[in-house]
Amino acid sequence: MSEHLDPNLSHHEPAAASSDLWNGTAQEVADSHPAVTTRRGFLFKVALGLNALVGAVLAVPIVGYLLGPALKKEDEINKWISLGSLEDFPKGKTRFAEYSNPVVSPSDGMTARIACWVRRLDDGSLQVFAVNCAHLGCPVRWFEQSRLFLCPCHGGAYYEDGARASGPPMRGLFEYKHRVESGALMILAGQLPTFATEACGKKSTPRRDDEKTLVQTIAENASADGRSAWKS
Repeated sequence: MSEHLDPNLSHHEPAAASSDLWNGTAQEVADSHPAVTTRRGFLFKVALGLNALVGAVLAVPIVGYLLGPALKKEDEINKWISLGSLEDFPKGKTRFAEYSNPVVSPSDGMTARIACWVRRLDDGSLQVFAVNCAHLGCPVRWFEQSRLFLCPCHGGAYYEDGARASGPPMRGLFEYKHRVESGALMILAGQLPTFATEACGKKSTPRRDDEKTLVQTIAENASADGRSAWKS
């Protein structure tokens, strides 16, 4: 065994030879191992592509929400919709009505049905009110006995002509533009009536000078009931 050993060899030479293999810059090491570099680059590109794909998927609904109003067609936003025959709204009465939103998507479901209130005066003239309270948008209800629209959320009250009576709202109910066509009541739909949309028929419904406030009406009714009970 000893005749095969070279006495000139140092025990540290294998270590030196091993260290010489990894000496040099990172680029030199990468060039000496192309397979490792290719696999690392491939995985990096795959991760980058997946991140870009996820970002694009998340951005689609956001972009659609921001650009949706600008992409809507004018004839869809401002479209005349029938609320039914004029005979469905008798004179001197206020009736509940619904219509289908012309700007609708398959996921809207029942929310595509929009409610409103139709008032027909004794002289045949009409008012079509948005169902939303002018305070925070809760749906108002019409009470025939008190001749008032009342909001169940924060106590807003409106007279039968839509004017503000009391409560948090700072104005009356918004009204739709409307017209009668071939015996049918038509409203300009597609957007809820507000100051910013063309659907708003009137900017405000002021209270008449000779009209009593809600508090005065309630007080007078209470006094009248008290006098009737005292007499009886």
